[in-house]
Amino acid sequence: MRETILHELRDHAPFTLFGAATGIVIMLLCRNLPHDVSHKIFYILHPAHVLLGALVTSSMYEKHAEGASLWALLGIGFVGAVGLATLSDSLLPYLCEAALGMPERELHVGCMEKWWLVNPIALIGLAIAYYRPITKLPHSGHVLVSTWASLFHILMALGTMELSIPKLLFVFVSLFVAVWLPCCFSDIVFPLLFVRSPAKKTCLHSCCHR
Repeated sequence: MRETILHELRDHAPFTLFGAATGIVIMLLCRNLPHDVSHKIFYILHPAHVLLGALVTSSMYEKHAEGASLWALLGIGFVGAVGLATLSDSLLPYLCEAALGMPERELHVGCMEKWWLVNPIALIGLAIAYYRPITKLPHSGHVLVSTWASLFHILMALGTMELSIPKLLFVFVSLFVAVWLPCCFSDIVFPLLFVRSPAKKTCLHSCCHR
């Protein structure tokens, strides 16, 4: 299982690097956006991330768990989507902001700050997965949307700080880590931890491409 997980992380690293690179480009283009605009964009991208995360996580579980109950699917999908999206979009970016001393840093936890938006969006993703489980395209979209949500959390904190090359490199690495580990874990590893059959738990690479 450990070897398979490491293989998955290696396999998804190039696309995540591409996503982080698009994030840096967007950061350079949008660095002068007002805080309120970045905040609004974050609360478009973060719920979209939660929607895709709920869809992929619960779809993966439903496809590979024999006789999966509705309550198990709801619990696994909701925790995997909301919990790990919060880690990816809010907590890890905030650590980047704190490390760089960004002047307007503030932690935005969507499932609490805008619970009336984020949590129902997760339930919509779970409902879609229950009736039509799909994984391949939503996972790719999940990686990009997560990158951009993390980026706009950082942009909210940027203020008037100048962006030097070392700071951009630090943001690039932060975006990569914030997306690579949580997204791969929530989409692939986390739901399959609850699949009882060992044979099914070792098919991660093929599963995410169906």
